Amino acid sequence: MDPGEYLESAVRDVLTADEAALDERIGYTALLLATAGATAEADRLVTQWRTLTERPVTALVPSQVRARAWAMLFEARGTRPDWAAELPPLDLDAEERAHTASLLRPVSDLDGGLGDSPAAGIVSELAGKLAPSRPDRLRSAIAAHDLPEWAARAAGQARPDVATLAASRTLAPRLVAGADPLGLGAEWPSRCADALVAALYERCPPESGTWPELISRILRFRGTGTAPAPASPADLDATELRLGLRLPDDYRDFLRTCDGLPGDVVFPRLLGSGELRVVDDVVVLAEPAVVLLARAGDRWHAVEVDPVFGSTAYPGFRALLEHHLTLLAQSA
Repeated sequence: MDPGEYLESAVRDVLTADEAALDERIGYTALLLATAGATAEADRLVTQWRTLTERPVTALVPSQVRARAWAMLFEARGTRPDWAAELPPLDLDAEERAHTASLLRPVSDLDGGLGDSPAAGIVSELAGKLAPSRPDRLRSAIAAHDLPEWAARAAGQARPDVATLAASRTLAPRLVAGADPLGLGAEWPSRCADALVAALYERCPPESGTWPELISRILRFRGTGTAPAPASPADLDATELRLGLRLPDDYRDFLRTCDGLPGDVVFPRLLGSGELRVVDDVVVLAEPAVVLLARAGDRWHAVEVDPVFGSTAYPGFRALLEHHLTLLAQSA
């Protein structure tokens, strides 16, 4: 498989595919990451999908082969991640025997392309009656625990059957340890997870709720800091009189929720109402002065200044904070 082409098509599916296709793409990709040794990235992708879609994890495991693969990987890791609590435990000795038998079963030309899909078992049974069988060299390589042979034969496939590979109890520990049979590289899994999580947030933006709920979520994802007390109506009146302008409504709502906000490692400290200042018709909202309010005609925009990537304008102050919340959630 070509990692670049795969990632491009995966992002497209996450953004535009129907719900079933989205689940299939996330389920396959998470297993692909896990078989490359990137278990933390696989966990992050599944956790974010589950948080945003609120769908059951069982939707990512539509077949017995995929369930078996995860079970073998969890055993090799020595732990089950939190997201896997919904998956029923399996008898690994029985699953190992069943998988070994399946690897030795000849396949028909009619089986091709089904991989570990739910329909594979039904079609395979029919194919055995309707078409001649032949040895499956990919399965034979797994049965022989020959990762280089499997990798050589899977390299030309757009979506190699990583479920059947990971379901091998003997090979699972080598995969978890980072054998990376498809040669995805050390950096690709993180880049893939980042791109798909970002696409998930674009497809299913989180509900930020009321102003208190938005601020609470930001602080919760940061894991540190508390919100200052709200600004009083007298505080707001005094600030606007001193600045010589009326602040936009959404920013006033923010100040009435908390009069400023502590910074974090990527976001500056937001000033309290008594610290605001105007420079060249721009209201400086942060220290350092990288978050601003600028007026274009009758409309205010929030502007975030980045010395490396340039400035980004948002339709309002709340939109800027919601973007910050999204970045925090993605990195959690």
